[in-house]
Amino acid sequence: MHRPLRIAVGGIHIESSTFSPHLSTADDFEVTRGDALLARYAWLSPAQPWAADVEWLPLVHARALPGGAVDAASYDAWAAEIVDGLARLGPVDGVLLDIHGAMSVVGRSDAEGDLVTAVRSVIGPQPYVSAAMDLHGNVSPVLFAGCDLLTCYRTAPHVDVWETRERAARNLVEALRRGERPHKALVHVPILLPGEMTSTRVEPARGLYARIPEIEARDGIVDAAIWIGFAWADQPRCRGAVVVTGTDADATTGAARELGEHFWAARDEFAFVAPTGSMDECLDTALVAVKEPERRPFFVSDSGDNPGAGGADDVTYALARMLARPEIRDGAVRAVFASLVDRDAVAQVADLPTGSPVSVSVGGRIDARDPGPVRLDGVLEAVAEDPDGGRCVSVRVGGLSVFVTSRRMQYRQLASYERLGVPVDAVDLVVVKIGYLEPELFEAAGDWLLALTPGGVDQDIERLPYQNLLRPVFPLDRDFVADLTVATR
Repeated sequence: MHRPLRIAVGGIHIESSTFSPHLSTADDFEVTRGDALLARYAWLSPAQPWAADVEWLPLVHARALPGGAVDAASYDAWAAEIVDGLARLGPVDGVLLDIHGAMSVVGRSDAEGDLVTAVRSVIGPQPYVSAAMDLHGNVSPVLFAGCDLLTCYRTAPHVDVWETRERAARNLVEALRRGERPHKALVHVPILLPGEMTSTRVEPARGLYARIPEIEARDGIVDAAIWIGFAWADQPRCRGAVVVTGTDADATTGAARELGEHFWAARDEFAFVAPTGSMDECLDTALVAVKEPERRPFFVSDSGDNPGAGGADDVTYALARMLARPEIRDGAVRAVFASLVDRDAVAQVADLPTGSPVSVSVGGRIDARDPGPVRLDGVLEAVAEDPDGGRCVSVRVGGLSVFVTSRRMQYRQLASYERLGVPVDAVDLVVVKIGYLEPELFEAAGDWLLALTPGGVDQDIERLPYQNLLRPVFPLDRDFVADLTVATR
């Protein structure tokens, strides 16, 4: 009979654009502690066999929609709670870090590296640390050194989030049971690409990630992981990475080198997951396409202000371009714009009777780039409470329903549209602040374009004012020989 292992669980989970003026604060986060934290993990209810003989010790977990950098006070409070909690627990065998990997904190350039360093300062070098991450995270040398096991999602859009967390936990338990610290190998790949060029629905990312099961099945390999990296933070750690962990040093090192070389060799094959254009070019195409029933609803991604990647969620550029179209204003084309966050605008109109005429300025309060706030002169179409967006309204201007929310949110689920009485299958055109279409929207779309709009997560990364990246990095630089050195521990 094994003695019960003592494993602490916690983390801070957000991706943060340093190019977005939004500041992520404690109010943006969902925080869980105690039994509520452990209840997040399906393998504990009821416990899977590998997890049963473990004393799982909850710390704190904070999670938020992607946004701008996290204010230092909020981060410091949660990091201190994790550190203090570990100190109170006494000796532990391991720590499971449930993190994203692309958190930015005001004044820090490697937030997750800072967090794992703080954890190690309490638990010391002997306990094992396992990190579950998003493939759009970053693996800095400090994070790599502080963790014994690292793994990340293998799909984008991410449909294996919980599977990844379970894998990180299971790998940790099994490594502790073996009693041998895993070998690990890291290859930094000098590539920095937006997620919308690296969807695993299409090549080359589909084929690249398809290599993982075969490598993982080899003797001496525990886990293989590929990080695309996070393109919207101006930090030295932002670039592609491969990490392989295993029980055999040579097999681990060889697999990391192999995956890193395949990643680098595919660099010129990466392309946007959908046809792209300016907002006006996308509208030109969409307004013709919606005349064909099979292409409705036609989706256009307002990708530069995607809150799912860290955009402020209130850039009005795409809305203004829609309102400039006579077909939309006169109602010949039925359209939706989802959405803008503007708590004040919602408060101004939400208590009026449905159907009331309204005149309200929306957007441009956080990210004030052109054209800034836009005035909506229309009718209050609907009011609803949304679990993500809080109190929300739909303002109808001609043929256009403009969704305005009290909290930042991403309209990625069909139910969110239905709450405001505008199901997507009842309209011709949907412009949504998103990058690649999340699964429900992808299935609903008759056709789709990705607009290269301005914002804090501009998909045309060559327009971004990087100052601190490690150079050279593809595609900002092209004429160089990649350093694919394998770092081992």
